[in-house]
Formats: sequence, structure tokens, C-alpha cells
Amino acid sequence: MARLTPSIKTLSFLFLIFSPLFGICQDSLSAHYKIFNTKTQKTTSLDDIVRDMNKADVLFFGEEHNDSTGHQLEYILLKKMEEHYPGKTALSMEMFETDCQTVLNEYLAGLIRDKNFETDARVWPNYDDYRQLIEFAKENKLPVIAANAPARYANMVNRLGLNSLQQLDETGKSYLPPLPIDTATGRYLEKFDQIMGGHSALPGIQMYQAQNLWDATMGWSIAKFIKTHRDYKVLQINGGFHSEEKLGAAAQLLHYDPKVRIINIAVYSDDSFTNPDWSKFSKRTF
Repeated sequence: MARLTPSIKTLSFLFLIFSPLFGICQDSLSAHYKIFNTKTQKTTSLDDIVRDMNKADVLFFGEEHNDSTGHQLEYILLKKMEEHYPGKTALSMEMFETDCQTVLNEYLAGLIRDKNFETDARVWPNYDDYRQLIEFAKENKLPVIAANAPARYANMVNRLGLNSLQQLDETGKSYLPPLPIDTATGRYLEKFDQIMGGHSALPGIQMYQAQNLWDATMGWSIAKFIKTHRDYKVLQINGGFHSEEKLGAAAQLLHYDPKVRIINIAVYSDDSFTNPDWSKFSKRTF
């Protein structure tokens, strides 16, 4: 297993969610969350984050997939980024797989119907949580990156290991990063092992390899886009584990493009909403 340990220089923010938000009312949204700069441990704002993107290329938003408040914050961030960086903002999403990029592009261009898009792009069951992001991108002609690895290949790795990807034809390999894929040891493996209850040893290691395939594909997808769009600002949406502690997809992105500048957001629901317990969050966000 290759060791993936890129040097990471990022700015990090902690979003604490007080309670789920039912219904959309931006006036009351601010009562449901607080944002903290993890360096200063002081509150900050969405506008501050968007301004900080002046010195960054990619904004990782590590969400909880069922968090209605977080989904609203993603939408507001995307709108603010497009306002601040008009015509130079892109959206990247774990929720779409690389082999669906053409379908996604066709929908954004207004060529296919919603029904065909949702079927052929294999949208998530909770697509309604992400619909406003896609519709905003469509209306404002923002590029959207289908960033994740096709689920069938993650399943294949989970059963047969990473080396099985070498058996794919050129079309299959074109949906993935260059092979072989580096896997992370160290802290990321420790975190995965904790989630698995200490059972990530073989054959469970293949589950970890599949996790790394997701991360590497997202990192590679963003790196490919940035290579041809150096002046763009990218908002990357993924589950929190994929970018927590600036590991996972964030580390893979830096592996493929060591010069990229990242801002990292970690989102948690927590009782210490007004006064965070930094001993609990420091390892997870810095």
C-alpha cells in the first residue's frame, strides 16, 4: 500500500449546526448555525469565507448528507461565490459519478428533460436536497463536475481489491484517476479503522481501498478541471469523512496538484453550539 502524505496548507472553518431546519426561510437560517475560524477559534461569516477564496482555489464543504441546514448553506455559498467571482465559479459534487458527466452537461445545457436527467445521471434518493444547486448552476451557466467514481467500480474494488481496476478497458479506466491509485496510511487509515471497530484488516482492507478510490477520483476530477480553468473557484460538496482533517479527497487533490490552495469546511451537529468544546474538534478540523 503506497503512502499518501502530501504537504497540506489550508484554511479551515468549523460549522456547528444547532438543529435541523425544516422549510426554507433565509431570515431564520442564521439561528440554526455558527461558523468558527479554526485558527482563531472565533466566529466568522459566509461572506468572510467567500472573500478568503481570493487566495484559494477549492472550497471543500464536508456535509452531513441528511442536514437540511447544511444544504441551505451550500446553496448560499454557491450563490455568493458566483456573485463575488462571476463567470469563474464551478461546482463539484460527490453525488454525481464521472461516467454521468455527459448527461449532466446535457441537462445543464437545456438539451434533456428533468426526468431523463434524473434517471440517466442516477441521482441520489435525496436529490431534492441538491436540486437547487443544480438549477442555480443551470440558470447561471456554471460548470458542474461529476466528481465521484462509478459505484460499480467501488463495488468491484470492495470485492476484488484495487488491482482489479487494471482489468478494465480503456473506456472504463477513463472514468478513473491514473492507475495504480495511491492509498493513504497514517491518520486516515486510523480514522477508518475506528469507524470499522478495528476490523479494517484483510479482507476488510478492500473496503478501505474502495474509500480511497472515491477520494482519489474526486481529487483527480477537481485537479483535471483546475488544470484547464486555473482562474476558477471550485465549491466541492462531499460527505464529511471525505475531507475531515483535510484528508481523503482533499489530500488526494493535493497529490494530483500540489500547488492547489484549499479552504476546508467541516460541519457538525453539536450541543456546544454557542461555545465549542475545542478539545473535541481540534483534531477533526485543523
